[in-house]
Amino acid sequence: MTVIVRDLRPEVPADVERFAHSRHLALPYILWTPEGITHRQAHIHPDAHYRSLVAEEDGETIGTAQVGIAYDSPEPGQGYLNIYVRPDRTRRGAGGLLLRAAEEHLASLGATKLFSWVLDEPDNRGFAERHGYRASRTAHFLRLDLANAALPPRQELPPGVELGRAADFADDPRPMFELDAEASSDEPSDVAVEFTDYQAWIEETWKHPLLDRDLTSVVVVDGRPAAFSVAHTDRGTRYATGMTGTARAFRGRGLAKLAKNDSLHRARAAGYREAFTGNDSDNEAMLAINRWFGYEICASEVRHVRELG
Repeated sequence: MTVIVRDLRPEVPADVERFAHSRHLALPYILWTPEGITHRQAHIHPDAHYRSLVAEEDGETIGTAQVGIAYDSPEPGQGYLNIYVRPDRTRRGAGGLLLRAAEEHLASLGATKLFSWVLDEPDNRGFAERHGYRASRTAHFLRLDLANAALPPRQELPPGVELGRAADFADDPRPMFELDAEASSDEPSDVAVEFTDYQAWIEETWKHPLLDRDLTSVVVVDGRPAAFSVAHTDRGTRYATGMTGTARAFRGRGLAKLAKNDSLHRARAAGYREAFTGNDSDNEAMLAINRWFGYEICASEVRHVRELG
């Protein structure tokens, strides 16, 4: 049996479905849908030089990789490669082949520093270390049994504070872009992010098929979006928080809790049964909020980095 690596064929629905299935088996804490995968493939900024790679054995997708340049970082030359092999198809050489193809692609673009998320398990970490990657920061996946969770009750809103939805900004999403850009730039990360391209954000984020604007809650203070909790759903039973953040001028007032609590309550009312989120391990404030809601850590990843040249 021979393993080959090739590019994903987004125009072939069965190929995309196999990619999504393989990713789900390897990383079930994130929502993977064919619609989300093809959207990213079609709409990510061209400066990312993005590629989705498939490791295939006798027609079966056994591993995948997402590879690109961190074009929205102020520091040039940073690339990312996130490689996942189906847990029931390991030790066939798929990981090594995907890694080689990804590194060659990024090196050809002039990348000098490569970042990769690696599941915090001995085999995965050992694979990364053998290939010259060193461990950096950690992050957690968290799960909430939304159907049965005892969510905190809704609280009376402070004076001047309103609760809305992202759908309220359908005619002019720019205030949401500005809030997202500010909150994202302050997230703990090895790779700094600066959202400066409004139109790219519209195509990649605002129009993303997993984004549920009706379940994305927005706290508005004196007419200005001050905090939000972004809802992604599979339009079935699984809900995930894409981002929860607060503008700098409004932090320390519990507004992120208001937004997330409102979104979770409405998600449960809409029939969603499982809720997922992710946290950098250094983001104690957000970890505390999620523990308050009843989330529990279900897996962890370690960011690994390799410098080229």
